[in-house]
Amino acid sequence: MVTMIEGSESAPQLLRRNTRYAKLRWGSHLGPIALQALRVYSEDFRFCVASGDLLFLDQRWYVTNSGLIRLAHRRHCAGIHVRPCVDFSDPAASRWAFEATVFKTPKCKGFVGFGDADPSNVSPLVHGAELRVAETRAVNRALRKAYGIGICSVEEVGSSATRTEPAPNKRRLALQSVNRNGWKAEPRLRDRLCQLIRQHRLDPVLVKSYAIDFCGTKTLKDANRVQVENFVNHLADWAKTDKNALLCRLNSYLQPQQAGAA
Repeated sequence: MVTMIEGSESAPQLLRRNTRYAKLRWGSHLGPIALQALRVYSEDFRFCVASGDLLFLDQRWYVTNSGLIRLAHRRHCAGIHVRPCVDFSDPAASRWAFEATVFKTPKCKGFVGFGDADPSNVSPLVHGAELRVAETRAVNRALRKAYGIGICSVEEVGSSATRTEPAPNKRRLALQSVNRNGWKAEPRLRDRLCQLIRQHRLDPVLVKSYAIDFCGTKTLKDANRVQVENFVNHLADWAKTDKNALLCRLNSYLQPQQAGAA
């Protein structure tokens, strides 16, 4: 008999679904080691790839804030206390540091994690939101300690020091590339995508990288109409319901620095 745990989906069912979705998303980038790691994350933590709990970037897995919060809910976390670290913060310079403490049970002494953010270690897309990024990083680190998760969270990864926001002319060229010869799709879909990029002030270079990842193709030209339409609908829904989460997702396509887990 297959044991059903934490919901209506059994561990083997979740693993099969995670493996299927991961191969659809990241295809040939997933080697045997990555798939074995996915088995551990599926069985031990019940992470769901389709729900955005895990991301596979630069040949390694990252957990997301939503995945950690969902895990805390499943494990009946007693509470999370977050406070700013005044001595290490400088509001005038948009530099913030937070301390988060996770209480797994009412009698738990707590697991502490720290997070910091400033314009030098966040994506240009989230400049002005350093306070929220620092808070999220602190919570993520504390949750990872509390539940013994050895992989880094994607929100903790800073943007590359050598990566800068594309200059206006480069942004226009990237947008033109998406609009003219980047997609194998009807003009109406291309126009809608470009409208979304302009409306929500998204980085077209990062959107293009995300689209390739989402469609599971090597280039945008290899994506068919259904794949493009699904991506455009997905992008529109996410931008409308949770733009901050979308920006964090796009930020993950910046070249990440080496980030080791505690």
